[in-house]
Amino acid sequence: QKVLPIELTEAQKRIMIETPEYRESQSDSPFIYLTMDIPAPPLFKAEIEENIIPQVPLAALCTKFDGVTTKEYKTYKDIIVKKFRLTRLPQYLIVFLKRFIKNNFFVEKNNTIVNFPIKDVDFSSLLIDEPAVRAAHSGTVYDLIAHIVHDGEHATKKGSYRCHVLHKGTGKWFEMQDLHVQEVLPQ
Repeated sequence: QKVLPIELTEAQKRIMIETPEYRESQSDSPFIYLTMDIPAPPLFKAEIEENIIPQVPLAALCTKFDGVTTKEYKTYKDIIVKKFRLTRLPQYLIVFLKRFIKNNFFVEKNNTIVNFPIKDVDFSSLLIDEPAVRAAHSGTVYDLIAHIVHDGEHATKKGSYRCHVLHKGTGKWFEMQDLHVQEVLPQ
């Protein structure tokens, strides 16, 4: 739904809300991955000079897809408010954590820690509440099998990526970076 200009009178707003341009609309968009927005880090540091890294649970990021929570998207001339609902879940779910935020001056990395369970993450609460949709989804519980980590700052362009992968046969986790592979503890 497009946001009405604030300078309109109440009578003008009632007329404009009925036009197709400002009427609430719905569309289906197939997805390959879910983009989750990480909340902005606090602007001020704590009184103690230690650098405290904020943490957020995955469930808090998933509220974007509950069909109730709204998200504003700004274009060069309009503000659009969107709500997201899931009508189906795939066999394999890719979650993308949006860590890099571009402002007017530079691209900044958000280092907030996302607490993500390794096993039995249930996404059934994100599906729309329709009996036919719920009946078609017997598998809404996911296990983490891999994740990619970015080290370094984006602004300096001196970052690198490493991947943690679960070896299904042994149940062990391995870290891979370029040609280096080493066993790691699941965290």
